[in-house]
Amino acid sequence: MTDLDIAEVAQRAGVPASTLRFYEEKGLIASTGRRGLRRQYDSGVLERLALIALGRTAGFSLDEIARMFAPDGRPRIDRHVLSAKADELDSRIRELGVLRDSLRHAASCPAPSHMECPSFRRLLAAAASGTVAVPRKRAPGAP
Repeated sequence: MTDLDIAEVAQRAGVPASTLRFYEEKGLIASTGRRGLRRQYDSGVLERLALIALGRTAGFSLDEIARMFAPDGRPRIDRHVLSAKADELDSRIRELGVLRDSLRHAASCPAPSHMECPSFRRLLAAAASGTVAVPRKRAPGAP
């Protein structure tokens, strides 16, 4: 295997070199040395960066992702942690669905103004409290 230059890793992984240096500081990746002033990485770093990207997309913090690697760098992913994150995502998906539906209602609400719409007022209250509440069922034909 040939070592890859930091610029090549950045380009292939789609992240800036500064991100690679930051990940290295956090212990998420390790360089194999330097060629001149440029860090070199084993080509296996690309798979590790893909795992990090997947974890970030799923909502894991960098510290949580760091715990998903054994000291030798191999993945050691706790299935219970994955299940808990999936449950969090299910909850967030439900919240986003409620938010989407509320915004769609507000966009087509027949009330003279959004501030007169009970559904929009509930959305404002949820936003003010930092939560997204499931709107109460409305009677058929009610705004």
